[in-house]
Amino acid sequence: MASRVVIIGAGMGGLACAVRLAASGHDITVIEKESHVGGKARRVAVDGTPIDAGPTVFTLRDVFDEVFELAGRSLDDCVSVRPAHVLARHAWDATGHLDLYADPARSEDAIGDFAGADAARGYRSFRTEAARIYGILEHSMLRADKVSWPLPLMRRIGLARIGDLLAIRPCESLWKVLGEHFADPRLRQLFGRYSTYCGSSPFDTPATLMLIAHVEAQGVWLIDGGMSALAEALRGVAEEHGARFRTGTAVEGVEFHNGRACGVSVESGEFIAADAVVVNADPSALASGALGRNAARAVAPIKPGKRSLSAMVWLAHARSDGFPLSRHNVFFSPDYVREFADISRGAVPGDPSVYVCALDRGAGSGAALTGRERFQIIVNAPANGDTFDFTAQEEERCTRAMRRTLERCSLQLEDPLPHRLLTPNDFERFSPSTGGAIYGRASHGWAASFLRQGARTRIPGLYCAGGSTHPGAGVPMAALSGRLAAQQVAQDLASMRRFHLVATPGGMSMRSAKTGGTV
Repeated sequence: MASRVVIIGAGMGGLACAVRLAASGHDITVIEKESHVGGKARRVAVDGTPIDAGPTVFTLRDVFDEVFELAGRSLDDCVSVRPAHVLARHAWDATGHLDLYADPARSEDAIGDFAGADAARGYRSFRTEAARIYGILEHSMLRADKVSWPLPLMRRIGLARIGDLLAIRPCESLWKVLGEHFADPRLRQLFGRYSTYCGSSPFDTPATLMLIAHVEAQGVWLIDGGMSALAEALRGVAEEHGARFRTGTAVEGVEFHNGRACGVSVESGEFIAADAVVVNADPSALASGALGRNAARAVAPIKPGKRSLSAMVWLAHARSDGFPLSRHNVFFSPDYVREFADISRGAVPGDPSVYVCALDRGAGSGAALTGRERFQIIVNAPANGDTFDFTAQEEERCTRAMRRTLERCSLQLEDPLPHRLLTPNDFERFSPSTGGAIYGRASHGWAASFLRQGARTRIPGLYCAGGSTHPGAGVPMAALSGRLAAQQVAQDLASMRRFHLVATPGGMSMRSAKTGGTV
Protein backbone atom coordinates (compact mmCIF):
# COMPACT_ATOMS: atom_id res chain seq x y z
CA MET A 1 0.00 0.00 0.00
CA ALA A 2 1.36 3.44 -0.96
CA SER A 3 2.32 5.73 1.89
CA ARG A 4 0.15 8.83 2.24
CA VAL A 5 1.89 12.20 2.30
CA VAL A 6 0.19 15.56 2.76
CA ILE A 7 2.11 18.64 1.58
CA ILE A 8 0.93 21.96 3.02
CA GLY A 9 1.68 24.71 0.51
CA ALA A 10 2.28 24.55 -3.22
CA GLY A 11 5.34 26.76 -3.44
CA MET A 12 8.37 25.63 -5.41
CA GLY A 13 9.64 23.46 -2.55
CA GLY A 14 6.29 21.75 -2.09
CA LEU A 15 5.85 21.24 -5.82
CA ALA A 16 9.31 19.71 -6.26
CA CYS A 17 8.67 17.46 -3.26
CA ALA A 18 5.28 16.42 -4.66
CA VAL A 19 6.71 15.50 -8.08
CA ARG A 20 9.48 13.39 -6.56
CA LEU A 21 7.28 11.51 -4.11
CA ALA A 22 4.41 10.99 -6.57
CA ALA A 23 6.80 9.73 -9.25
CA SER A 24 8.16 7.18 -6.74
CA GLY A 25 4.71 5.82 -5.99
CA HIS A 26 3.56 7.68 -2.88
CA ASP A 27 -0.02 8.87 -2.45
CA ILE A 28 0.30 12.68 -2.48
CA THR A 29 -2.19 15.38 -1.51
CA VAL A 30 -1.08 19.02 -1.83
CA ILE A 31 -3.18 21.57 0.06
CA GLU A 32 -2.77 25.24 -0.87
CA LYS A 33 -4.63 28.14 0.75
CA GLU A 34 -4.33 30.34 -2.34
CA SER A 35 -6.20 29.74 -5.58
CA HIS A 36 -2.93 29.25 -7.48
CA VAL A 37 0.14 27.05 -7.16
CA GLY A 38 3.65 28.48 -6.98
CA GLY A 39 3.56 30.29 -3.62
CA LYS A 40 5.38 33.59 -4.11
CA ALA A 41 5.60 32.78 -7.83
CA ARG A 42 2.24 34.35 -8.55
CA ARG A 43 0.65 36.90 -10.84
CA VAL A 44 -1.38 39.95 -9.90
CA ALA A 45 -3.63 41.84 -12.32
CA VAL A 46 -2.86 45.52 -12.86
CA ASP A 47 -4.74 47.58 -15.41
CA GLY A 48 -6.30 44.29 -16.56
CA THR A 49 -2.86 42.78 -17.22
CA PRO A 50 -1.34 39.88 -15.20
CA ILE A 51 2.09 40.83 -13.82
CA ASP A 52 4.61 38.55 -12.11
CA ALA A 53 4.65 39.43 -8.41
CA GLY A 54 7.29 36.93 -7.26
CA PRO A 55 10.77 35.76 -8.26
CA THR A 56 11.96 36.75 -11.73
CA VAL A 57 15.52 35.34 -11.94
CA PHE A 58 15.81 31.66 -12.95
CA THR A 59 19.21 30.01 -12.41
CA LEU A 60 20.58 26.46 -11.90
CA ARG A 61 18.14 25.01 -14.40
CA ASP A 62 19.75 21.59 -13.92
CA VAL A 63 17.89 21.38 -10.59
CA PHE A 64 14.60 21.47 -12.50
CA ASP A 65 15.89 19.33 -15.37
CA GLU A 66 16.36 16.59 -12.79
CA VAL A 67 12.88 17.02 -11.28
CA PHE A 68 11.17 16.70 -14.66
CA GLU A 69 13.38 13.79 -15.74
CA LEU A 70 12.47 11.86 -12.59
CA ALA A 71 8.85 12.23 -13.67
CA GLY A 72 9.61 10.97 -17.19
CA ARG A 73 9.40 14.40 -18.80
CA SER A 74 11.79 17.19 -19.76
CA LEU A 75 11.72 20.82 -18.71
CA ASP A 76 11.75 21.95 -22.35
CA ASP A 77 8.70 19.80 -23.10
CA CYS A 78 6.70 21.55 -20.41
CA VAL A 79 7.80 25.21 -20.52
CA SER A 80 9.53 27.45 -23.03
CA VAL A 81 12.99 28.30 -21.64
CA ARG A 82 15.79 30.22 -23.32
CA PRO A 83 19.12 31.59 -22.07
CA ALA A 84 19.59 35.28 -21.35
CA HIS A 85 22.67 36.75 -23.02
CA VAL A 86 22.65 39.83 -20.77
CA LEU A 87 22.43 38.77 -17.11
CA ALA A 88 21.66 42.25 -15.80
CA ARG A 89 22.14 45.94 -16.61
CA HIS A 90 23.45 48.30 -13.89
CA ALA A 91 23.46 52.09 -13.57
CA TRP A 92 24.54 54.64 -10.98
CA ASP A 93 23.68 57.86 -12.80
CA ALA A 94 22.73 59.15 -16.23
CA THR A 95 26.21 58.83 -17.77
CA GLY A 96 25.94 55.19 -18.87
CA HIS A 97 25.50 51.64 -17.68
CA LEU A 98 27.37 48.38 -17.16
CA ASP A 99 26.13 45.01 -18.41
CA LEU A 100 27.11 41.61 -17.10
CA TYR A 101 26.90 38.88 -19.73
CA ALA A 102 26.42 35.14 -19.87
CA ASP A 103 29.85 35.11 -21.55
CA PRO A 104 32.34 35.95 -18.75
CA ALA A 105 34.90 37.23 -21.25
CA ARG A 106 32.38 39.85 -22.42
CA SER A 107 31.70 40.78 -18.78
CA GLU A 108 35.40 41.21 -18.15
CA ASP A 109 35.78 43.43 -21.20
CA ALA A 110 32.74 45.48 -20.19
CA ILE A 111 34.10 45.98 -16.67
CA GLY A 112 37.48 46.98 -18.09
CA ASP A 113 35.84 49.57 -20.37
CA PHE A 114 33.73 50.83 -17.46
CA ALA A 115 36.30 51.02 -14.67
CA GLY A 116 39.73 50.22 -16.09
CA ALA A 117 42.18 47.35 -16.46
CA ASP A 118 42.66 46.88 -12.70
CA ALA A 119 38.89 46.38 -12.33
CA ALA A 120 38.92 43.75 -15.08
CA ARG A 121 41.70 41.88 -13.29
CA GLY A 122 39.75 42.19 -10.05
CA TYR A 123 36.70 40.67 -11.71
CA ARG A 124 38.83 37.77 -12.90
CA SER A 125 40.13 37.08 -9.38
CA PHE A 126 36.65 37.52 -7.92
CA ARG A 127 35.19 35.00 -10.37
CA THR A 128 37.93 32.52 -9.48
CA GLU A 129 37.29 32.83 -5.75
CA ALA A 130 33.50 32.69 -6.11
CA ALA A 131 33.79 29.55 -8.26
CA ARG A 132 36.07 27.90 -5.71
CA ILE A 133 33.66 28.60 -2.85
CA TYR A 134 30.75 27.21 -4.88
CA GLY A 135 32.78 24.12 -5.78
CA ILE A 136 33.58 23.46 -2.12
CA LEU A 137 29.97 23.83 -0.94
CA GLU A 138 27.91 22.58 -3.88
CA HIS A 139 27.74 18.92 -2.83
CA SER A 140 28.83 19.25 0.78
CA MET A 141 26.10 21.75 1.72
CA LEU A 142 23.94 23.27 -1.02
CA ARG A 143 22.72 19.98 -2.49
CA ALA A 144 23.07 17.99 0.73
CA ASP A 145 21.08 17.84 3.95
CA LYS A 146 21.61 20.49 6.61
CA VAL A 147 25.03 20.34 8.24
CA SER A 148 26.70 22.12 11.17
CA TRP A 149 29.99 24.05 11.14
CA PRO A 150 32.85 23.42 11.46
CA LEU A 151 33.48 19.72 12.20
CA PRO A 152 30.45 18.10 10.49
CA LEU A 153 31.01 20.23 7.38
CA MET A 154 34.72 19.41 7.52
CA ARG A 155 33.95 15.70 7.51
CA ARG A 156 31.79 16.16 4.40
CA ILE A 157 34.41 18.22 2.62
CA GLY A 158 37.15 15.77 3.61
CA LEU A 159 39.61 16.00 6.48
CA ALA A 160 42.50 16.18 4.02
CA ARG A 161 41.06 19.44 2.62
CA ILE A 162 41.11 21.58 5.76
CA GLY A 163 42.26 24.55 3.67
CA ASP A 164 38.88 24.51 1.92
CA LEU A 165 37.12 25.18 5.23
CA LEU A 166 39.01 28.45 5.52
CA ALA A 167 38.64 29.20 1.81
CA ILE A 168 34.86 29.66 2.13
CA ARG A 169 35.66 32.70 4.36
CA PRO A 170 32.71 32.47 6.76
CA CYS A 171 34.19 34.87 9.32
CA GLU A 172 34.82 37.84 6.99
CA SER A 173 32.13 40.13 5.66
CA LEU A 174 31.22 40.10 1.99
CA TRP A 175 31.77 43.87 1.81
CA LYS A 176 35.28 43.60 3.22
CA VAL A 177 36.38 40.80 0.91
CA LEU A 178 34.93 42.53 -2.16
CA GLY A 179 37.34 45.36 -1.36
CA GLU A 180 40.20 42.93 -1.99
CA HIS A 181 39.01 42.53 -5.59
CA PHE A 182 37.53 45.93 -6.45
CA ALA A 183 38.87 49.38 -5.66
CA ASP A 184 35.97 50.99 -7.54
CA PRO A 185 33.11 51.39 -5.01
CA ARG A 186 30.54 50.94 -7.77
CA LEU A 187 31.76 47.42 -8.49
CA ARG A 188 31.91 46.62 -4.80
CA GLN A 189 28.29 47.76 -4.64
CA LEU A 190 27.31 45.72 -7.70
CA PHE A 191 28.69 42.43 -6.41
CA GLY A 192 27.64 43.18 -2.85
CA ARG A 193 24.08 43.25 -4.11
CA TYR A 194 24.11 39.46 -4.42
CA SER A 195 23.62 39.30 -0.65
CA THR A 196 20.13 40.72 -1.17
CA TYR A 197 19.26 37.59 -3.18
CA CYS A 198 18.91 35.91 0.21
CA GLY A 199 17.48 38.99 1.91
CA SER A 200 20.62 40.17 3.66
CA SER A 201 23.00 43.12 3.94
CA PRO A 202 26.44 42.94 2.27
CA PHE A 203 27.90 44.53 5.41
CA ASP A 204 26.72 41.69 7.66
CA THR A 205 26.81 38.58 5.46
CA PRO A 206 29.88 36.32 5.27
CA ALA A 207 32.04 36.43 2.15
CA THR A 208 30.89 32.84 1.55
CA LEU A 209 27.94 34.35 -0.31
CA MET A 210 30.22 35.27 -3.20
CA LEU A 211 29.10 31.86 -4.47
CA ILE A 212 25.78 33.46 -5.52
CA ALA A 213 27.64 35.42 -8.19
CA HIS A 214 29.01 32.13 -9.54
CA VAL A 215 25.51 30.64 -9.62
CA GLU A 216 24.26 33.54 -11.74
CA ALA A 217 27.37 33.47 -13.95
CA GLN A 218 26.54 29.86 -14.86
CA GLY A 219 23.46 31.11 -16.64
CA VAL A 220 20.22 33.04 -16.27
CA TRP A 221 17.19 31.70 -18.12
CA LEU A 222 14.01 33.35 -19.35
CA ILE A 223 10.73 31.44 -19.04
CA ASP A 224 7.76 32.35 -21.21
CA GLY A 225 4.93 32.99 -18.78
CA GLY A 226 7.34 33.56 -15.88
CA MET A 227 7.78 31.44 -12.76
CA SER A 228 4.04 30.83 -12.53
CA ALA A 229 4.29 28.87 -15.79
CA LEU A 230 7.02 26.75 -14.22
CA ALA A 231 4.84 26.15 -11.17
CA GLU A 232 1.90 25.05 -13.32
CA ALA A 233 4.18 22.69 -15.23
CA LEU A 234 5.34 21.09 -11.97
CA ARG A 235 1.74 20.68 -10.90
CA GLY A 236 0.94 19.03 -14.22
CA VAL A 237 3.67 16.39 -13.99
CA ALA A 238 2.81 15.70 -10.33
CA GLU A 239 -0.82 15.12 -11.33
CA GLU A 240 0.30 12.80 -14.12
CA HIS A 241 1.70 10.59 -11.35
CA GLY A 242 -1.47 10.72 -9.27
CA ALA A 243 -0.89 13.71 -6.97
CA ARG A 244 -4.04 15.56 -5.95
CA PHE A 245 -4.14 19.34 -5.49
CA ARG A 246 -6.66 21.15 -3.33
CA THR A 247 -6.28 24.90 -3.89
CA GLY A 248 -8.25 27.55 -2.05
CA THR A 249 -8.19 25.35 1.06
CA ALA A 250 -6.58 26.51 4.30
CA VAL A 251 -5.03 24.03 6.72
CA GLU A 252 -6.24 24.62 10.27
CA GLY A 253 -3.68 22.44 12.00
CA VAL A 254 -1.35 19.47 11.89
CA GLU A 255 -2.73 16.53 13.87
CA PHE A 256 -0.79 14.02 15.94
CA HIS A 257 -1.13 10.49 17.29
CA ASN A 258 1.31 8.98 19.77
CA GLY A 259 3.64 11.93 19.26
CA ARG A 260 3.79 11.57 15.50
CA ALA A 261 2.17 13.67 12.73
CA CYS A 262 -0.81 11.70 11.44
CA GLY A 263 -2.52 14.19 9.11
CA VAL A 264 -4.06 17.63 8.91
CA SER A 265 -7.38 19.28 9.58
CA VAL A 266 -8.67 21.85 7.10
CA GLU A 267 -10.96 24.81 7.59
CA SER A 268 -14.09 22.82 6.74
CA GLY A 269 -13.40 20.50 9.67
CA GLU A 270 -12.29 17.60 7.46
CA PHE A 271 -9.42 15.46 8.68
CA ILE A 272 -6.97 14.19 6.02
CA ALA A 273 -4.90 11.27 7.28
CA ALA A 274 -1.24 10.95 6.36
CA ASP A 275 1.84 8.92 7.18
CA ALA A 276 3.94 12.09 6.78
CA VAL A 277 3.26 15.83 6.54
CA VAL A 278 5.52 18.30 4.72
CA VAL A 279 5.10 22.00 5.50
CA ASN A 280 6.07 24.19 2.56
CA ALA A 281 5.84 27.47 4.45
CA ASP A 282 8.10 29.74 6.44
CA PRO A 283 9.06 27.85 9.62
CA SER A 284 7.89 30.92 11.55
CA ALA A 285 4.32 29.89 10.73
CA LEU A 286 4.91 26.58 12.50
CA ALA A 287 6.73 28.16 15.45
CA SER A 288 3.99 30.76 15.99
CA GLY A 289 1.27 28.12 16.27
CA ALA A 290 -0.39 29.01 12.96
CA LEU A 291 -0.62 25.26 12.26
CA GLY A 292 -1.65 24.37 15.78
CA ARG A 293 -0.07 24.76 19.19
CA ASN A 294 1.15 21.16 19.21
CA ALA A 295 3.00 21.73 15.92
CA ALA A 296 4.68 24.88 17.28
CA ARG A 297 7.32 22.85 19.12
CA ALA A 298 8.51 21.32 15.84
CA VAL A 299 10.90 24.17 14.99
CA ALA A 300 12.72 27.00 16.71
CA PRO A 301 11.20 30.48 16.29
CA ILE A 302 13.07 33.21 14.42
CA LYS A 303 13.43 36.41 16.41
CA PRO A 304 12.34 39.57 14.55
CA GLY A 305 15.92 40.85 14.59
CA LYS A 306 17.05 37.76 12.67
CA ARG A 307 14.56 38.16 9.82
CA SER A 308 15.61 38.68 6.24
CA LEU A 309 14.67 41.72 4.21
CA SER A 310 11.17 42.43 3.04
CA ALA A 311 10.39 44.68 0.08
CA MET A 312 8.28 47.37 -1.47
CA VAL A 313 7.15 45.93 -4.81
CA TRP A 314 5.47 48.03 -7.49
CA LEU A 315 3.62 46.02 -10.14
CA ALA A 316 3.13 48.45 -12.98
CA HIS A 317 1.71 48.56 -16.49
CA ALA A 318 3.19 51.74 -17.89
CA ARG A 319 5.15 53.55 -20.55
CA SER A 320 8.82 54.28 -20.05
CA ASP A 321 11.36 56.55 -21.68
CA GLY A 322 15.05 57.38 -21.46
CA PHE A 323 17.13 54.53 -20.08
CA PRO A 324 17.58 51.54 -22.47
CA LEU A 325 16.07 48.77 -20.36
CA SER A 326 17.08 45.13 -20.55
CA ARG A 327 15.07 42.38 -18.79
CA HIS A 328 16.89 42.76 -15.45
CA ASN A 329 18.06 46.24 -14.40
CA VAL A 330 19.55 47.63 -11.18
CA PHE A 331 19.76 51.33 -10.36
CA PHE A 332 22.05 51.93 -7.40
CA SER A 333 21.83 54.30 -4.47
CA PRO A 334 24.74 56.78 -4.17
CA ASP A 335 25.09 55.85 -0.48
CA TYR A 336 24.92 52.08 0.10
CA VAL A 337 25.94 52.34 3.76
CA ARG A 338 23.07 54.70 4.50
CA GLU A 339 20.62 52.55 2.55
CA PHE A 340 21.19 49.52 4.78
CA ALA A 341 21.42 51.70 7.89
CA ASP A 342 17.91 52.96 7.10
CA ILE A 343 16.63 49.39 6.79
CA SER A 344 18.39 48.37 10.01
CA ARG A 345 16.55 51.08 11.94
CA GLY A 346 13.20 49.94 10.50
CA ALA A 347 12.73 52.42 7.64
CA VAL A 348 12.41 52.08 3.88
CA PRO A 349 15.51 53.81 2.44
CA GLY A 350 15.07 57.44 1.53
CA ASP A 351 17.54 57.07 -1.35
CA PRO A 352 17.14 53.42 -2.36
CA SER A 353 18.66 51.10 -4.90
CA VAL A 354 15.94 49.93 -7.27
CA TYR A 355 15.58 46.69 -9.23
CA VAL A 356 13.42 46.90 -12.35
CA CYS A 357 12.33 43.76 -14.18
CA ALA A 358 10.99 44.74 -17.60
CA LEU A 359 8.91 41.61 -18.09
CA ASP A 360 8.15 42.14 -21.78
CA ARG A 361 11.78 42.54 -22.81
CA GLY A 362 14.40 39.99 -23.66
CA ALA A 363 17.83 40.33 -22.10
CA GLY A 364 19.19 42.17 -25.10
CA SER A 365 20.28 45.65 -26.10
CA GLY A 366 17.28 47.54 -24.73
CA ALA A 367 15.43 48.60 -27.86
CA ALA A 368 12.51 50.88 -27.07
CA LEU A 369 9.01 49.42 -26.84
CA THR A 370 5.93 51.30 -27.93
CA GLY A 371 2.94 51.52 -25.60
CA ARG A 372 2.72 50.21 -22.09
CA GLU A 373 4.76 47.31 -20.77
CA ARG A 374 4.81 45.26 -17.58
CA PHE A 375 7.21 46.05 -14.76
CA GLN A 376 8.08 44.57 -11.42
CA ILE A 377 10.00 47.18 -9.39
CA ILE A 378 11.61 46.30 -6.05
CA VAL A 379 13.11 48.34 -3.21
CA ASN A 380 14.50 46.54 -0.16
CA ALA A 381 12.58 47.19 3.07
CA PRO A 382 12.60 46.06 6.71
CA ALA A 383 10.52 43.01 7.70
CA ASN A 384 8.23 44.94 10.03
CA GLY A 385 4.92 44.22 8.37
CA ASP A 386 3.51 42.91 11.64
CA THR A 387 4.39 46.01 13.68
CA PHE A 388 4.34 48.98 11.26
CA ASP A 389 1.41 50.25 9.21
CA PHE A 390 2.40 51.32 5.71
CA THR A 391 -0.12 54.11 5.28
CA ALA A 392 -1.05 55.78 2.00
CA GLN A 393 1.27 58.65 2.95
CA GLU A 394 4.17 56.26 3.58
CA GLU A 395 3.49 54.46 0.31
CA GLU A 396 3.54 57.76 -1.55
CA ARG A 397 6.83 58.75 0.12
CA CYS A 398 8.41 55.46 -0.94
CA THR A 399 7.08 55.81 -4.48
CA ARG A 400 8.62 59.28 -4.80
CA ALA A 401 11.96 57.97 -3.51
CA MET A 402 11.89 55.08 -5.99
CA ARG A 403 11.15 57.45 -8.87
CA ARG A 404 13.99 59.79 -7.86
CA THR A 405 16.49 56.96 -8.14
CA LEU A 406 15.21 56.00 -11.60
CA GLU A 407 15.14 59.59 -12.83
CA ARG A 408 18.71 60.16 -11.61
CA CYS A 409 19.67 57.33 -13.98
CA SER A 410 17.51 58.83 -16.81
CA LEU A 411 14.62 56.33 -16.61
CA GLN A 412 11.25 58.05 -16.80
CA LEU A 413 8.07 56.15 -15.96
CA GLU A 414 4.57 57.22 -16.84
CA ASP A 415 3.12 59.65 -14.30
CA PRO A 416 0.71 58.94 -12.71
CA LEU A 417 1.97 55.35 -12.64
CA PRO A 418 -0.69 52.65 -13.18
CA HIS A 419 0.38 50.20 -10.50
CA ARG A 420 -0.31 48.14 -7.42
CA LEU A 421 2.10 48.44 -4.52
CA LEU A 422 2.85 45.46 -2.26
CA THR A 423 4.31 46.37 1.14
CA PRO A 424 5.66 44.35 4.08
CA ASN A 425 2.08 44.39 5.38
CA ASP A 426 0.98 42.47 2.27
CA PHE A 427 3.84 39.98 2.58
CA GLU A 428 2.98 39.42 6.26
CA ARG A 429 -0.60 38.61 5.26
CA PHE A 430 0.64 36.27 2.54
CA SER A 431 3.16 34.57 4.87
CA PRO A 432 1.89 35.02 8.44
CA SER A 433 4.27 35.37 11.39
CA THR A 434 7.17 36.59 9.23
CA GLY A 435 6.75 40.37 9.38
CA GLY A 436 6.86 40.16 5.61
CA ALA A 437 10.38 38.68 5.50
CA ILE A 438 10.63 37.20 2.02
CA TYR A 439 13.67 34.96 2.53
CA GLY A 440 13.24 33.54 6.05
CA ARG A 441 16.28 34.04 8.27
CA ALA A 442 18.84 36.66 7.26
CA SER A 443 22.29 35.31 6.41
CA HIS A 444 24.05 37.58 8.90
CA GLY A 445 27.09 36.26 10.74
CA TRP A 446 29.21 33.17 10.17
CA ALA A 447 26.64 30.75 11.64
CA ALA A 448 23.45 31.95 9.95
CA SER A 449 23.57 29.61 6.95
CA PHE A 450 23.94 26.68 9.34
CA LEU A 451 20.95 27.72 11.47
CA ARG A 452 18.26 27.44 8.81
CA GLN A 453 15.59 24.87 9.46
CA GLY A 454 16.37 21.52 7.84
CA ALA A 455 13.96 19.03 6.28
CA ARG A 456 13.41 17.09 9.51
CA THR A 457 11.72 18.78 12.46
CA ARG A 458 11.66 17.88 16.15
CA ILE A 459 8.41 15.92 15.63
CA PRO A 460 8.46 12.54 13.83
CA GLY A 461 6.52 12.52 10.59
CA LEU A 462 6.62 16.33 10.20
CA TYR A 463 9.00 17.90 7.67
CA CYS A 464 9.80 21.32 6.21
CA ALA A 465 10.52 22.58 2.70
CA GLY A 466 10.67 25.94 0.96
CA GLY A 467 12.90 28.94 0.44
CA SER A 468 13.03 29.74 4.16
CA THR A 469 14.56 26.33 4.94
CA HIS A 470 17.92 24.79 4.08
CA PRO A 471 19.65 25.32 1.64
CA GLY A 472 18.24 28.84 1.34
CA ALA A 473 16.30 31.39 -0.65
CA GLY A 474 15.65 31.46 -4.39
CA VAL A 475 13.74 29.30 -6.85
CA PRO A 476 16.36 26.56 -7.35
CA MET A 477 17.21 26.45 -3.63
CA ALA A 478 13.54 26.05 -2.76
CA ALA A 479 13.36 23.16 -5.23
CA LEU A 480 16.45 21.61 -3.64
CA SER A 481 14.72 21.87 -0.25
CA GLY A 482 11.85 19.90 -1.77
CA ARG A 483 14.29 17.24 -2.90
CA LEU A 484 15.81 16.99 0.56
CA ALA A 485 12.37 16.76 2.19
CA ALA A 486 11.29 14.05 -0.26
CA GLN A 487 14.44 12.06 0.46
CA GLN A 488 13.94 12.27 4.22
CA VAL A 489 10.25 11.33 3.95
CA ALA A 490 11.00 8.33 1.72
CA GLN A 491 13.84 7.19 3.95
CA ASP A 492 11.79 7.45 7.15
CA LEU A 493 8.72 5.76 5.68
CA ALA A 494 10.87 2.92 4.36
CA SER A 495 12.36 2.52 7.84
CA MET A 496 8.88 2.38 9.37
CA ARG A 497 7.84 -0.36 6.96
CA ARG A 498 10.93 -2.40 7.82
CA PHE A 499 10.59 -2.16 11.58
CA HIS A 500 6.83 -1.90 12.08
CA LEU A 501 5.36 -4.71 10.03
CA VAL A 502 2.45 -5.56 12.34
CA ALA A 503 -0.96 -3.99 11.90
CA THR A 504 -2.19 -1.62 14.58
CA PRO A 505 -5.41 -2.95 16.14
CA GLY A 506 -8.44 -0.79 16.54
CA GLY A 507 -8.80 0.76 13.07
CA MET A 508 -8.44 4.46 12.37
CA SER A 509 -6.57 6.57 14.91
CA MET A 510 -8.47 9.37 16.55
CA ARG A 511 -7.25 12.83 15.63
CA SER A 512 -6.12 15.20 18.36
CA ALA A 513 -8.23 18.13 19.47
CA LYS A 514 -8.32 21.05 17.06
CA THR A 515 -5.60 23.52 17.88
CA GLY A 516 -6.79 26.62 16.09
CA GLY A 517 -5.09 29.04 13.71
CA THR A 518 -5.11 29.22 9.94
CA VAL A 519 -2.41 29.49 7.34
